[in-house]
Amino acid sequence: MSERDDDNTADRPGDTRPLLQKQNPDRLDQSASAASYTPVLTPPEGGEHRHRWSVRRWPAVVVGLLGLGAAGLLLYDVAAVRADRPAMRWRHVLGEQLAERSLDDPWVLAGAGVAALLGLWLLLLVVTPGHRSTLAMRSGEQDVRAWLDAEAAALVLRDRAMEVPGVRSVRVRVRRAKVDVRAVAHFRELDDVRADLDTVLGDGIAALGLSRAPALNVRVARPGKRG
Repeated sequence: MSERDDDNTADRPGDTRPLLQKQNPDRLDQSASAASYTPVLTPPEGGEHRHRWSVRRWPAVVVGLLGLGAAGLLLYDVAAVRADRPAMRWRHVLGEQLAERSLDDPWVLAGAGVAALLGLWLLLLVVTPGHRSTLAMRSGEQDVRAWLDAEAAALVLRDRAMEVPGVRSVRVRVRRAKVDVRAVAHFRELDDVRADLDTVLGDGIAALGLSRAPALNVRVARPGKRG
């Protein structure tokens, strides 16, 4: 039987053999697919959103040691002067410099700028909670607070993403307000892979038990050419 006869046989109404058709070449040439949306939490799943406040250990240690050293040095010099001993050289130099230099001197302005930046940094540490690598979780008790490490959340979502058919590799970055996902798919249509990732990762974010669901940004691309 010729190839023409085979084609005619496949077109017969009673023939049940599968007919292979060429896929759209424009879709196969697609190199990337991206989408961004925010998973919605139902009211029972929502909760109070509170950040975990840091104790600011290292800034407190640095500022405390600097203050202690400056106060101890000044106290020692004052005690030495009271005991009829000459003042330390730095006091004479500092007094002379303050008497000779005007307020618009570059060194005076530079010192004032450094002091102002240090003060702003300390105020920023006071008003910000810190612990940006932790995510607030829902809690059934009013006095109980729970947080989830962002790296652990990223690992959970990565494992879920790797279960999607067609995903070759995936990189997940979790932040408080956004989850960035970069996946590489070596087969299947990229739009289909991204749609599955949207569904799987949206369910995964809801299963993490966060008090506020971050926005999800998914991008799927083809593997780069070798050589």
